[in-house]
Amino acid sequence: MSCNYADSLSPYPNKGVLGVAEQFDKESDINEKISKLVEWLQNAKHVVVHTGAGISTSAGIPDFRGPNGVWTLEKKGEKPNVNVSFNDAIPTKTHMALRCLLSKGYVQYIISQNIDGLHMKSGVLRSCISELHGNMFAEQCNKCRRQFIRSSPTETVGQKACGGSCHRGCRGGILLDTILDWEHDLPERDLDMAFMHSTLADLNIALGTTLQIIPSGNLPLKNKKHGGKLVICNLQPTKHNKKADLIICAYVDDIMTKLCKRLGLEIDAYDAVNDPTTHPNDCNQEWTIKPHQVKDIEKMYNTKMKKAAVQRKASKNSPAVFTKTEEQPSSKRKCKDKLNNVALKSEIRTEIKSE
Repeated sequence: MSCNYADSLSPYPNKGVLGVAEQFDKESDINEKISKLVEWLQNAKHVVVHTGAGISTSAGIPDFRGPNGVWTLEKKGEKPNVNVSFNDAIPTKTHMALRCLLSKGYVQYIISQNIDGLHMKSGVLRSCISELHGNMFAEQCNKCRRQFIRSSPTETVGQKACGGSCHRGCRGGILLDTILDWEHDLPERDLDMAFMHSTLADLNIALGTTLQIIPSGNLPLKNKKHGGKLVICNLQPTKHNKKADLIICAYVDDIMTKLCKRLGLEIDAYDAVNDPTTHPNDCNQEWTIKPHQVKDIEKMYNTKMKKAAVQRKASKNSPAVFTKTEEQPSSKRKCKDKLNNVALKSEIRTEIKSE
């Protein structure tokens, strides 16, 4: 349950802005905005969706900062009335719609702050998702760093021992939960993939998140300097509303249902057959981002950065004068001809630390 998860975290005073009133667009405005989003989806080559707690509320899992969120009520000394266990929760319409959009090629990647495992349960492949804050249904070996699927949610949070040993026979390897506490670093491969996909995207879509937690909340902006678009679908105002190209204030399940209908896609119902957590014999299967998957995205990222560097150089050498509102090329951001892995990691860490 999200309440138990929140209670298990270390004390932390700065939980962001809480309890802001929700806003709803008129039905006619929603339909008009969805039409625009459909057009952008159809024309985009690389679409990344950023998901937050708001996509799981219809599964009975409370969000954190909404009017009835866990931390909003905590501040009042109250608890949510509805709080389904992580074990009993099943993917929502939004989760299943995202799986559909991935399979049909409309979406290329998901970046999630959620730890409820509902993307996994929906059937989304590990190669298609970064889980920046962990997953209640995944555990990781402290030696080889491989992750494995669990049939039940972990009873610990904060990357503590779960009581098992590595399923791959790693000598001395013990399994830890993957759930971050407040001061933990984000998982390296998940963060690297998230950063590069967000930058590559010509369309970033934020669903059910106020984008307050950094660095996760700033990732949807990484494509803006390359001409990409940002769409925000959330009932509360977000940190980056002023930078968004489109904002839709409606329930995300309704948005995704209408979106898929406009695209001529049928959203499948949740099926336990596609849920790896329901197959005990398979629950030692890996849930690991493979090194070759990171390298594949690195190649795409490096190519994009090289093109961007050439364009900046051409602009710098042209007689045109930069105005005060235009971004000046920075020597720190110039892409080298041979960007190796160390340089890439350094670039990502530098950007993240500066936020």
